[in-house]
Amino acid sequence: MKIMNMRTYTIKKDEKKGLSLYDERGEETSPLEILKTTEPHRVYAFEGQMGAGKTTFIKSLCEAMGTPDVVNSPTFAIVNVYDVEQPYKGEVYHFDCYRLKDIREAIDFGAEEYLYSGNYCFIEWPDLIGALLPDGTVYVKIVPQENGDRELRVGAPPDLPIKGRR
Repeated sequence: MKIMNMRTYTIKKDEKKGLSLYDERGEETSPLEILKTTEPHRVYAFEGQMGAGKTTFIKSLCEAMGTPDVVNSPTFAIVNVYDVEQPYKGEVYHFDCYRLKDIREAIDFGAEEYLYSGNYCFIEWPDLIGALLPDGTVYVKIVPQENGDRELRVGAPPDLPIKGRR
């Protein structure tokens, strides 16, 4: 498996503009830049403490992909499905694995079918299903900063254990 170069971005939240993403040079960029720089990968494991902004960033990413759907946390549904526009035509799967008790629950609801579908999958709290994640999964770590910004590390080595709970 090819090791991906880690890229670091900064997420700033502005009351007027909403969420803005800045690259390593400090230039504003689209959330779609992350998908472009990690092609052909389709599965993204988002790590970060509670309240770090995982759902907020995934919402921004899905909106940039052109979904007409309301994007919110699938905490109770476990997985939400969003339609997206060209060139991302099809469906995006948004997982929130926080409430899963064990990997068996993920297998029972068909997680592997989603993960190996070829569609984009954005996974919050991926630690419990780590053993199911395909080779080439892109790990995205969101780290809150003291000034309220968020550091987004794309391609960071995973912190998650392959088995077990947080």
